[in-house]
Amino acid sequence: MDIKKKIGKLLEPIFAKLGYDKSLSIITFSTMPNIDLQCNSAFLLAKQVGKNPVDIASKIAEEFNKNNKEITASNIGGFVNFVLSNKYLSKVANEIKNDKNLGVEKHTKSRTIIMDYGGANVAKELHVGHLRSPIIGESLKRLYIMLGDKVISDSHLGDWGMQMGLTIAQLEEDGYLDYYFNKGKKIDITLDMLNEEYPKASARKKTDSKFKQKADDYTLYVQQKREPYYTIYNEIRKASVKAIERNYKMLNSYYDLWYGESTAQPYIEKVIQIFKDKGLTRESNGALVVDVAREGEHIPLPKKNPDDPNEEVQYKNPMPPAIIQKYNGGDLYATTDIATLYMRQKNFKFDDCFYLTDKRQALHFEQVFRCVRLAGIINDNQRLVHIGFGTMNGKDGKPFKTRDGGTIKLEDIIKLLISKAKEKLEENKVEYDDKLALAIGVAAMKFGDLSNIVSKDYVFDLDKFLSFEGKTGPYLQYTAVRIKSILKKAKDNLHDINISTQEEKNIIMNIFKVLDCYEICYQDKSLNALCNNLYNLASAFSTFYNNIKILSEQDEKKRISYLTLSKLVLDILSQGLYVLAIDIPERM
Repeated sequence: MDIKKKIGKLLEPIFAKLGYDKSLSIITFSTMPNIDLQCNSAFLLAKQVGKNPVDIASKIAEEFNKNNKEITASNIGGFVNFVLSNKYLSKVANEIKNDKNLGVEKHTKSRTIIMDYGGANVAKELHVGHLRSPIIGESLKRLYIMLGDKVISDSHLGDWGMQMGLTIAQLEEDGYLDYYFNKGKKIDITLDMLNEEYPKASARKKTDSKFKQKADDYTLYVQQKREPYYTIYNEIRKASVKAIERNYKMLNSYYDLWYGESTAQPYIEKVIQIFKDKGLTRESNGALVVDVAREGEHIPLPKKNPDDPNEEVQYKNPMPPAIIQKYNGGDLYATTDIATLYMRQKNFKFDDCFYLTDKRQALHFEQVFRCVRLAGIINDNQRLVHIGFGTMNGKDGKPFKTRDGGTIKLEDIIKLLISKAKEKLEENKVEYDDKLALAIGVAAMKFGDLSNIVSKDYVFDLDKFLSFEGKTGPYLQYTAVRIKSILKKAKDNLHDINISTQEEKNIIMNIFKVLDCYEICYQDKSLNALCNNLYNLASAFSTFYNNIKILSEQDEKKRISYLTLSKLVLDILSQGLYVLAIDIPERM
């Protein structure tokens, strides 16, 4: 139900009658008191036809009022303003109530979209940096599906890189892999073991060149599926994925595919050959690279001291070549991402492929996208989009860390959410369990994240996010729980909505804005508009609840109308919170 489009359609024949371009019958929500909608096109039309915008607006309003009795148009300073009558609002509210999609208009053409989000690395413990991708990605997936697209979500695990060789090398040296080399009994590889071994190996590679070379070799052995390294790799992957899946599930993030870089491995040789056959590769220090710079990019700048061999070359508009194969024949992230796109094209024939990662990976994805287009792996009409998000910072404005400067584990974040939610529930004297505390804690974190523009950094302030008042996830949950309680107590049969008060009108106007913002979120690939409008709707209901005695209303027709309107608010909130992947608890 696009109320702006609905009123705009009523304006089209009037514009045509007056000789104006009907495509300019554009409606916006008004910010003026006692005005619902407005059309600002008189100013543009005035320039086109050489007339006073006030005269144009007056004529449009006059013509509109001839045939529309439930909506009043007026001219104020060249703006055509519209006021919707209670009768009209009641009619549209009931249309929304009776619509199976609650007024959400699906797109006429469905697109097949692959959403690549999650991006956890096998053998590495999930940390705070892994939060935003599953939060944003899950909500965008649900939004796009709601609007009619077919979405295939892929966790795309990092399971084919250097961390595999590092972990295997460290496990071997610490005696955990003796069995695989016929030296002793089998020791099961556990997540706790990996959490200890990988950080040790990662630190060691910086100071121990022999160990780093060994890890580099082991990485290649895994990629070549050489035994026993490939079997060990699969044991590591199995232990890691189980924990990753559990943590993502606690965040309400679910995937259609649990693929990883390894899934694209069978296609790597094929795609490298495509680049070679098309003459797109050259050798650089033993590695295979593809020049992706365009005219005007990556132009070397003159050295300040031409005789200094150690002075680093600087470039105008840096766009370095993409490395698609290491000096020893091993694969890199770019290689697997290119092969993954080849695989996705072969298996899914997608329209769009979205990648959700930290915005600092923008250069990597630009290189990959250019590579696959140069090689003809992706068609010109297929969109490849990197949705780069900002960092989650502490109250000091710096990336969120532990007190001693270390990276916070994702499991510790989840425990913190539960602990803080329990404190809040105890303050409010609400009986709780871990499930309720988790639902409220996750809602607080998700809403705190999603209410920001995706590309922006934001401050992770859990105390603020957990408030049951103000623009927070728990406030929306609390509003929904309150409405559930009202409806449970009433036990009336719901019927029609009949708007009679300003409070009810404000609710309907805010419902219109919620429905309007879905398309905005779709285009912007950011959920902040939905968060803001759901909060405004919840606030409008709170005012209605405080000013109108719903359950004690003696007029049965009014009481049933109030209750039916409350149910509509609950349904609209539930629909929006589902898109945000926020659960509504039974009590708060």
